[in-house]
Amino acid sequence: MRRDDEALRPRSLDEFIGQKTVVAHLRVYIQAAILRNEPLDHVLFYGPPGLGKTTLAHIIARELGRDIRCFSGPLFTRPGDLAAALTTVTPCDVVFIDEIHRLPRQCEEILYGAMEDFTLHVLVGKGPAARDVAIHLPPFTLIGATTRVGLLSAPLRNRFGIVERLDFYSDEEIAAIVTRAAQLLGMTIAEEAAQAIACRSRGTPRVANRLLRRVRDFAEVLGQKHIDCGVVERTFRELGVDAWGLTKMDRGFLRVLCEQYAGGPVGIESLALVLGEDPDTLEEVYEPFLVKMGFVARTRRGRVLTPSGREYLKKVVLHEG
Repeated sequence: MRRDDEALRPRSLDEFIGQKTVVAHLRVYIQAAILRNEPLDHVLFYGPPGLGKTTLAHIIARELGRDIRCFSGPLFTRPGDLAAALTTVTPCDVVFIDEIHRLPRQCEEILYGAMEDFTLHVLVGKGPAARDVAIHLPPFTLIGATTRVGLLSAPLRNRFGIVERLDFYSDEEIAAIVTRAAQLLGMTIAEEAAQAIACRSRGTPRVANRLLRRVRDFAEVLGQKHIDCGVVERTFRELGVDAWGLTKMDRGFLRVLCEQYAGGPVGIESLALVLGEDPDTLEEVYEPFLVKMGFVARTRRGRVLTPSGREYLKKVVLHEG
């Protein structure tokens, strides 16, 4: 992780901006766990990428005064890999698994006992001689993060006592995040400039911080320590980010849907093939914002360009013309 990324992360619930309902719930759950001197119940965060799932996992560990062990779902290819990781846990640790929906099903099954009664059930040997060995673990808190909660099996999903959805942020919340981040980066920023970045940040703090760093680059090259609307607009012209926050890839998505598929319906795989992009990336990174903006609709038969999406494309054609 870049040092800038780490420096911009809030370190406590008090510093965390947005997701008010989720934060309010976590305050209660964490305080109750501390009062009972018990590990916090297992937590599942889900929602689009970049909204703070990983940040909240680290904050929970810090608020509990516990160590956190971080893993990524795709790293575990065999049940033994996950079992080996869990046996390193010490009492009341926080174990964070990002992209938990990408765990193989055999690894999911290892988690059932580990989450329920802190016991690992490992099959030793093969064939008729195989036997189940129970390994007892100290109590711990598992925090899972996923952008695709529907891909989790019901048995795994039901073992999380705390399930919270993170949603897109308002422009006002993003502007506050941008203002705080600018100060941490050693810059000052005009209120209007922070708002200009916020309205192009797709309701996502990760995008806002990335755009802010690019604006900072342009400001520093121009010899400015104060970010104003002028340098923001110049940066976005160079980056191809329009007033709605859409990028070249977003506009390509809409254009392909309109021009090559007559507005749809069309499957995400077909769109990905034409755009030369991975289907999962389109589905998880680009599409949620286009749906949120009302430019694209998901149907059982595929993706459809909405009247709002057609109107947007007309505006883009007029602007580019």
